[in-house]
Amino acid sequence: MQRTFQRTALITAFVASTLALSACQNLSSPTVRFDRQVNYGDAKAVELVTNEFGSTDLQMIAEKMVGSLLETGIFQGRPTVTISTVKNKTSEYIDTTNVMNSIQTALVKSGKVRFTRSINEMQQGVDELQRQNQSGLYKQNTTAKVGQMTAAKYQLEGELTSIVKQNNTTKDVFYKFTLKMFDVQEGTIEWQDEKEIRKTSKK
Repeated sequence: MQRTFQRTALITAFVASTLALSACQNLSSPTVRFDRQVNYGDAKAVELVTNEFGSTDLQMIAEKMVGSLLETGIFQGRPTVTISTVKNKTSEYIDTTNVMNSIQTALVKSGKVRFTRSINEMQQGVDELQRQNQSGLYKQNTTAKVGQMTAAKYQLEGELTSIVKQNNTTKDVFYKFTLKMFDVQEGTIEWQDEKEIRKTSKK
């Protein structure tokens, strides 16, 4: 009788320790799984799922534009630049903000240029200034002063177009991304470049 009791106690202790260990492992590396298999991939891998504008196109455009801009030496003195809109003249829905964000990120990391808020971001800056200066919540000597923003010397404007040709067996898509940098005061184009991409597939 005593042996049976001891055996039962050992089994209970083993099961309890196993459950405790499992719980600790789950807490240290939580994982959410679904029925469908999902894997992480290389974000820089070439994407050839369809002819439509994809991540590889975005990366190629950003790399070409950033390299071209930095080669010009136009950023002597670390000037200020703002980003305007990128017109999407293709028949696809393309979030062109992503293209400009990638270009802006690479240029900021280069340390050769400073970006001011874009037209789309400006309202957030105005709201923050009003909150600091008009809400009465902050010490006056710590608030950002109105009228002290730095204006942009240059403005980047882009355009994405496409030509689509297809027959019964083949679909050909030609993209062209054009980026221009204007001197805001002079109104002159100080730099311009293009990136062309052709994608052909069999149906």
